[in-house]
Amino acid sequence: MRAQIAVVGSLNTDLVVRAPHIPRPGETVIGGDFLTMPGGKGANQAVAAARLGASVAMVGRVGTDGFGQQLLANLAAAGVDHRLVVEDADAATGVALIVVEDSGQNSIVVASGANMRLSPNDVAAAESAIASAQVVLLQLESPLETVRRAAEIARAHNVTVILNPAPAQPLPADLLTLIDILTPNESETALLTGDQIQTPSEIEAAAYKLRRMGARMAILTLGERGALLAEADGTEIFSAFDVTPVDTTAAGDAFMGGLAVALGEGQPLPEAIRWGNAAGALATTRMGAQPSLPSREELEHLLRHGKTRES
Repeated sequence: MRAQIAVVGSLNTDLVVRAPHIPRPGETVIGGDFLTMPGGKGANQAVAAARLGASVAMVGRVGTDGFGQQLLANLAAAGVDHRLVVEDADAATGVALIVVEDSGQNSIVVASGANMRLSPNDVAAAESAIASAQVVLLQLESPLETVRRAAEIARAHNVTVILNPAPAQPLPADLLTLIDILTPNESETALLTGDQIQTPSEIEAAAYKLRRMGARMAILTLGERGALLAEADGTEIFSAFDVTPVDTTAAGDAFMGGLAVALGEGQPLPEAIRWGNAAGALATTRMGAQPSLPSREELEHLLRHGKTRES
């Protein structure tokens, strides 16, 4: 069964520079090559799901500038239906400025542009696409009222709602109660809960707290430590795959794509988390956001053998 996925969210052009380290305040660092790549958490998740075999509809906004045209062309090339992406003549396409240090860690500043003009009315116009999906993917690079409306529509049609709460910000209870699966990383979990999360017991306590705040279940993505699932029956850790990271940009978006596609295909939740971990791991092995997102063949190889073809 082919998964049907709807993604409501952002589309950005990523302006990327490699550097020995992320600059400290007031510091200038001589970097390496400059790259222009398609990105945005929404578009990344849409392309991630499409490359893994899903039928994907994207809901968002871009400007009428060259960046916007390139992003739409990239979605089309990936097989993503972008008919519900509005071309906005009154705003620029979103841009992300990304520094990637030699360790693979990154620092990102986003100029949201048209993304922050994505409205509840835009989402309402996409109701049929959301209703026909098994999973809707949401992030926080769009206005909260728009994210909430998408979750409300999905809930009304019994569509699974997965929210990646990034960039991190406090979330109201009336939004969290609409979320089936919340997928924060460690820093996002700390901001949402207001708690320090360094030790395993602190991580587990924070996951339970997220559920008490309203989300039906939480999956904390922990980088090289894997992922922690917290649901009514308890918690479970899912180990990460052993790869050599080059750039962690879009690893979380790849996780979302893998998780959603597996659920849409009817895989049980533990296996879907393995898919997410595998997709996220593979995304760290290449530079860039969308250029790093794995194919179905790469994912299945890692799931079967526990290593990449290059290992």
